[in-house]
Amino acid sequence: MRLIPVSIFTLLLTASIAFGLDSQTKAEIDELIAFVQTSGLRFIRNGAEHSAAEGAKLLRVKLANAGDRVKTTDDFITGVASMTYLFRKPYLVKFADGRTQPTGDWLRAHLAEMRKNGKPSAAASLRSRPTATGAPVRRRMRLGSSP
Repeated sequence: MRLIPVSIFTLLLTASIAFGLDSQTKAEIDELIAFVQTSGLRFIRNGAEHSAAEGAKLLRVKLANAGDRVKTTDDFITGVASMTYLFRKPYLVKFADGRTQPTGDWLRAHLAEMRKNGKPSAAASLRSRPTATGAPVRRRMRLGSSP
């Protein structure tokens, strides 16, 4: 029961910090966090595996704590989403086949793809979901449609 208020607080805190970002940067960071959350991959932090949802929650908390150190999407990837703050140990994502990749590289590839295809809008957004081999499968989702 206590988890719900903490999650709501974290979401509101992240939103309040993100208001200082320009709209494109905020949209890109929101998409990257959603990409982590919906990826279905394992998020590895300090050698321990976590769910994608837990990884996304960590990134939201770290973004809120980063304050004005995050001014661009690259600042977010480099300073928040790539490694632990204290030990500078890289975060990894683990694919279904057991292969791992540094989270920063994975997110930069997704960001490049987002920018190439045009950023997501309210009317339609592109989502990448890894297959069992980790290769992304592209699909277009319309507002109000189910995945």
